[in-house]
Amino acid sequence: MPVTSQLLRGLPRAKVFASGVFPCQQHPTQFGPGARRPASRRPPHVWQRHQPSRSYRTTSALHSYNLTPPQVNSILKANEYSFKVPEFDGKNVSSVMGFESNQLPANAPIEDRRSAATCLQTRGMLLGVFDGHAGCACAQALSERLFYYIAVSLLPHNTLCELEAAVEAGRALSPILQWHKHPNDYFSREAQTLYFNSLRTYWQELIDLTSPGEVPETREALMNAFKRLDSDISLEAQVGDPNAYLHYWVLRVAFSGATACVAHIDGSDLFIANAGDARAVLGVQEEDGSFSAHTLSNDHCAQNEDEVSRIRGEHPQSERKTVIRQDRLLGLLMPFRAFGDVKFKWSIELQKRVLESGPDQLHENEQTKFIPPNYHTPPYLTAEPEITYHKLRPQDRFLVIGSDGLWETLHRQEVVRIVGEYLTGVHQRQPLTVGGYKVTLGQMQGLLAERKARVSSAFEDQNSATHLMRHAVGNNEFGTVDHERLSKMLSLPEELARMYRDDITIIITQFNPHVIGAQRQEGQS
Repeated sequence: MPVTSQLLRGLPRAKVFASGVFPCQQHPTQFGPGARRPASRRPPHVWQRHQPSRSYRTTSALHSYNLTPPQVNSILKANEYSFKVPEFDGKNVSSVMGFESNQLPANAPIEDRRSAATCLQTRGMLLGVFDGHAGCACAQALSERLFYYIAVSLLPHNTLCELEAAVEAGRALSPILQWHKHPNDYFSREAQTLYFNSLRTYWQELIDLTSPGEVPETREALMNAFKRLDSDISLEAQVGDPNAYLHYWVLRVAFSGATACVAHIDGSDLFIANAGDARAVLGVQEEDGSFSAHTLSNDHCAQNEDEVSRIRGEHPQSERKTVIRQDRLLGLLMPFRAFGDVKFKWSIELQKRVLESGPDQLHENEQTKFIPPNYHTPPYLTAEPEITYHKLRPQDRFLVIGSDGLWETLHRQEVVRIVGEYLTGVHQRQPLTVGGYKVTLGQMQGLLAERKARVSSAFEDQNSATHLMRHAVGNNEFGTVDHERLSKMLSLPEELARMYRDDITIIITQFNPHVIGAQRQEGQS
């Protein structure tokens, strides 16, 4: 077995544009030399993103169809995945009991990606959500590559040396990650050798920069992995590749973009590394049994005053009014941190040089030639993550990582309540509110009956992420799932779906309070 395949064994929405710079295909081999890019179905004003609403409005003007409950379930469950951490001697000795995830497309194809893996050479589990824009190429690359960069960054100096010695000698390598993937979470196998060579160059440099016996810190490893992968994405696009497909692919990755929110869980140590506007929220169970939300990441967008100050501070005073316009970076990009997006990082001269030497497919796309307005002092964008640490407690019951498509539709406290009630089977009966709406006595009776039915059908879903997604898409003004609304939202044609919601990706990790409590006691003794 080749060295590359040994190491990589087990590989099985518009943030900026309304359509991608490059189409993203399930089967990348469709793009060969001379292949033409499919025409965009979307209007030419591609640089402005709609402002998503917190609630969905379904009207008779929508060309949608009523789906039956089995059809709705089939759509919602198509991408669900669950993993339970194996037990040893009948006991679960891990702080993580398992996780459940799901995805619901709005873009066609979906631009979100997800990844989950167990570190085999070190301890811990990695879980991540990647929200792509301008196509899914960058998010796809992150879903395949970022965890390897993190895993390598966590390796002690001596293990790195053993890894390099094995490659040099052509010996078999032990895998460094055990992937937990849905069959739809594919790998672009044509790029694996390129990816491996870049990864190997990275660990060779780590060997030179570290000392025998040195063990890296998790925070530093996460920071280095994010920054190095983004640098490699940029460098690969500049250098190109003799293979026509790979040359086109690395440019697709670099000119599209993606945000990333990653969790590393090792015992009771929880690190969140976030770049962009995906979000990580902890579900904490209070003494009365209710659940409260504890946010572990900050959105990197115009609503974050620290981010606005950071960006304005990195550029001359003369650009103060133009660097952020209409709540977007240079008036175009909503997230203020992201991988790829070299149109916001490279100099104008470099962009022109790379595009001129690129494949013909690039020349056919006007968006690649577009230079952002008021583009004077790049880079304007970074993939450097903001890293948060949290020491897990027995009352910390689960972690929700979601792309912004989730948080645009449900408040974090509502998310935690829905998941908490699903996992425990205990429903907190809050006073029935109608949000200021005028309702008749008959309507109130209907709402109470609906609430009763909701309790009895809470376990219709076997996956907590699916259950949460059902609420995200189908909730009505009263906080209950409306089947008619859910049916209409899921049956919208693809050219309309993106106008009403974003791609949604959810990973819910459930913690083991008994193991966490025991670990905390051991640490204090």
